[in-house]
Amino acid sequence: MNGTTSSKGLVGIIAASSVGTLIEWYDFYIFGSLAVVIATKFFPQGDPTVALLSTLATFGAGFVVRPFGAIVFGRLGDLAGRKFTFLLTLVLMGLSTFAIGCVPGYETIGYWAPVLVLLLRLLQGLA
Repeated sequence: MNGTTSSKGLVGIIAASSVGTLIEWYDFYIFGSLAVVIATKFFPQGDPTVALLSTLATFGAGFVVRPFGAIVFGRLGDLAGRKFTFLLTLVLMGLSTFAIGCVPGYETIGYWAPVLVLLLRLLQGLA
C-alpha cells in the first residue's frame, strides 16, 4: 500500500465522519432552538410552561442515552467492524430524525405524540 492510497482513504473517512457529526449536532441544535414550537405541537397545552419543560426533558433524554449508545455501538464496532457500525448509526440517526418530522401532533394522536417523539429522541441519542 502506498502513501497516496492510504492518504486518500483517510481523507474520505475524515470527511464522512465530519458530515455525520455535523448532521447529528445540527439536529440537536434545531431541536433545542425549536423547543417552543415543538412544545405547542407535541405536548398538551394546558400549561405552556409544563409543555416547554417536557420538550426540554425530551431534548435532554437524547443526551442521557449517548453513553449507552457508545457502549452498544462500540461493542458492535468491535464485532462487526467500524465501517458497518458507522453506517448503521448514520442510518439510525437519519431515520429517527425523519420519523420525528412525520409524527402527527398532539391534537391528532393525543398522548402518543410526545411518547413517539421521546422514543425517537432516545433512538437518536443511542445512535
